[in-house]
Amino acid sequence: MTTTARVSPPRLEICNIVRSFGGRRVVDDVSLVVMPGQVTCLLGPSGCGKSTTLRIIAGVDIQDAGTIHVDGRLICDTVTRVPPEERGIGLMFQDFALFPHLDVARNVAFGLKGPKGEVRGRVEDLLRKVGMSRHIDAYPHQLSGGEQQRVALARALAPRPRIMLMDEPFSGLDDRLRDEIRDETLGVLKAEGTAVLLVTHEPTEAMRMADEIALMRDGRVVQRGAPYTVYNSPADMKAAGFFSDINVIRGTVRGALTETAFGQFLAPGVPDGTDVAIVIRPHHVKIDFDRGGRGPNPTPQDGVPARGVVERARFMGSESLVEFRMDFDGSILRATVPSVFLPRVGTALWLMIRRDRCFVFPQA
Repeated sequence: MTTTARVSPPRLEICNIVRSFGGRRVVDDVSLVVMPGQVTCLLGPSGCGKSTTLRIIAGVDIQDAGTIHVDGRLICDTVTRVPPEERGIGLMFQDFALFPHLDVARNVAFGLKGPKGEVRGRVEDLLRKVGMSRHIDAYPHQLSGGEQQRVALARALAPRPRIMLMDEPFSGLDDRLRDEIRDETLGVLKAEGTAVLLVTHEPTEAMRMADEIALMRDGRVVQRGAPYTVYNSPADMKAAGFFSDINVIRGTVRGALTETAFGQFLAPGVPDGTDVAIVIRPHHVKIDFDRGGRGPNPTPQDGVPARGVVERARFMGSESLVEFRMDFDGSILRATVPSVFLPRVGTALWLMIRRDRCFVFPQA
């Protein structure tokens, strides 16, 4: 007898969500799936539709088209609408929104139902998980920003939401504290088995927290995948540029090849005569010190060296950023070099670019 394993439905599934304001589609045919314990990040610039998507899922806004399911149950379409408080969804926003007149324990317990002993036990357990047990009797004004964030997390988790929606919740914290709180928050959410949909405009935050990134632009999801995939296989030039600075070398395809000062680049499937942009990140630009007798020989993947003249060099902490004016077309090419490397302005150096780290995109 053959048995078939039962596949659990996604914790959150949104299909073909559309929302328009004033005739403009702010959310345009967005679909997402988030499994229990998974962290998915909606990443994109301000105004791309991230927060509107979150509000629709939370139930504080209504889509014009599309459906939302939680654990396989329809909670919202253009006819059916489960009230926000019955969706099993927790919310965390930039504003911690703690009640100033309630102490930490009563803030976390707000809205919980049941015997007092059970409620108190849940509150104490969550405050222990977020490292706030000793502040249980404190009031919000007595806490730092990071401590308030921990209390807000405990309060959001108290009713055991199946889904947590987070809209730039760490943006008000300084960088070092943000990293600490972010990692602690992620650990608590995963331990609770909560499905998380996080909104941010910061690629570093998305890469650090997400199991999957959905990159949005102009109301649409333009690429979805694991952080490694969206970073190393960008859908287009804008997607590549959203994650880091980029250099762009332009050329025209002839016989599936593009001729540049750095040699030929493959452009398979691109018609002859098509203008293309060859994109490479600054940390994949290599300075050919061998021409000065100070470094290793170039490998075949490094291509043909091209000469540039130093326009500017800056030390950035862990690396140096050097800008070159290239001989072949007068364009600026940026290279990052580990540690301290500050050549004088006007110094001529030879550069190579990693072919296996370049992206070739047709241009409209």
